[in-house]
Amino acid sequence: MSKPIIFCDFDGTITNSDNIIAIMKQFAPPEWESIKDDVLGQRISIQEGVGRMFSLLPSHWKDDITEFILKNAVIRDGFSEFVAYTKQKNIPLYIVSGGIDFFVYPLLEGLIEKENIFCNGSDFSGETINILWPYSCDEHCNNECGCCKPSLLRKLAKNELFTIVIGDSITDLQAAKLANHVIARDFLLEKCKELGLSHTPFSTFFDVIHFLERMEVNV
Repeated sequence: MSKPIIFCDFDGTITNSDNIIAIMKQFAPPEWESIKDDVLGQRISIQEGVGRMFSLLPSHWKDDITEFILKNAVIRDGFSEFVAYTKQKNIPLYIVSGGIDFFVYPLLEGLIEKENIFCNGSDFSGETINILWPYSCDEHCNNECGCCKPSLLRKLAKNELFTIVIGDSITDLQAAKLANHVIARDFLLEKCKELGLSHTPFSTFFDVIHFLERMEVNV
């Protein structure tokens, strides 16, 4: 088996819950819910939906929103040990996130180098929060993903590497379809079963370490 390279989701995967949803529940007016429903129903793209939801929030709330997330977000058990394991074994680890830089970076500070984090950006110079899309879709994807995980996988994974995607939601599905193996929970786990994708379920990152250890034994 080839050497692994890992692409790991952030919201609902590294963190126990989805931070964008937590922000909207705490700060947004009620119309955010219909936008969310349109995204989940695939009536509008993830990029359009996330952009519209954050445009409901005034820019001067930045500090309050950031403080709320840093206080309430919980990192999933075993994540720091998982990061240490990948470094020890020299396994490339990239965080590919539909989250936003102003909360993703602080939550991962001291754990993951910034150059290994790919997420959406933010601009607080206007009246409301404007989301920026530095990692949009390549010519092979027209889903308007926002942070396009399959595009990043195509860019970063070399042919000789065994690609592993870790995730939980609809935003991870297109990358999961390209991976050699998926480590999944929640919605993504059900889709892996439904589509017959090679997968392993997980609850904590200790489960992920155990999978990598078994994989190493079988190499």
